[in-house]
Amino acid sequence: MIDALKDKYRIKDLLSLLRLSKSSFYYQHFAMHKPDKYAGVRETIKAIFNHSYQSYGYRRIHAVLKNTGTVISEKVVRRLMRQEEIQVKSKRMRKYSSYQGEISPAADNVIQRDFHSFKPNQKLLTDITEFALPEGKVYLSPLLDCFDGMVTAWTIGCSPNAELVNKMLDNAIKHIKGNTKPIIHSDRGCHYRWPGWIKRMEDNGFIRSMSKKGCSPDNSACEGFFGRLKNEFFYGRDWTKTGIKDFILSLDKYLHWYNEHRIKASLGYKSPMQYRQSLGIMN
Repeated sequence: MIDALKDKYRIKDLLSLLRLSKSSFYYQHFAMHKPDKYAGVRETIKAIFNHSYQSYGYRRIHAVLKNTGTVISEKVVRRLMRQEEIQVKSKRMRKYSSYQGEISPAADNVIQRDFHSFKPNQKLLTDITEFALPEGKVYLSPLLDCFDGMVTAWTIGCSPNAELVNKMLDNAIKHIKGNTKPIIHSDRGCHYRWPGWIKRMEDNGFIRSMSKKGCSPDNSACEGFFGRLKNEFFYGRDWTKTGIKDFILSLDKYLHWYNEHRIKASLGYKSPMQYRQSLGIMN
């Protein structure tokens, strides 16, 4: 108010009218007009947020800044994000279901909701999720490692058929070394009860595990991955001008980023790949 009226009235009179001391006025005046010391950090925060598919909250952004040598508190990061209106968007997902009845006997639930693993390729989770685009539907079949959340294999296609899941399993078999015999847990979808899947599992000595019918918590770690994937990559974006081929390329790029660069608090703010490298584990 004083700044707006100081050309018309004396500052001394304005200060007296507002009962404001001269020292307080000049302190606040200087504070309001001094350069923003966080100007560079603001731009860095925006870049980190956009590079993370707009998925990082203030804690993970703070971790990235810390890893790059920028010393700043979490509270400041949160305040700057609020001022810049940087906010992670979320949306409830609709689950795709491939259940088509009791095609063949269901496997026992070996996992029993224990999604902790002490080494890679010990417990693996799989399912199928659907992306509805204006041009058509796209399906993802991933294999998730309980050890660190790495997506060890995946296939993307336009049909949720046996070829989609069998090819994914074939890709995983190539990278599972030695005499490792993992437990592979799924829901009761038809893909995991057809002869092709069962034969591959038996030929390689893998252990089948299945959720109870209609019980999504039995595969909650995989459901959680799908939720993060869709909130970070799919929801809140305009896909009207994206063809299926380009979408598949974008999804594949995201999954590589997820493994190699997306940091997780549970891994000490490392990505699954960085975490394995820090332990001397090679894929």
